[in-house]
Amino acid sequence: MHGVTLEMILNELVAQKGWDEMAERVDIRCFRNEPSVKSSLRFLRKTPWARAKVEALYLEMKGWK
Repeated sequence: MHGVTLEMILNELVAQKGWDEMAERVDIRCFRNEPSVKSSLRFLRKTPWARAKVEALYLEMKGWK
């Protein structure tokens, strides 16, 4: 995933899956309550376990895992 930023990952996931599906797959409040890229980035940058789950979801979506 060299050169792929967390913001790029999040934007692509939102475009492909939408907030509702993402909230089902990764159960975090910032995906359920008034979701936004900005608030999600802030949370994911501070929470390694959640970031790992989002990155795994991205890899799965890309077929890389």
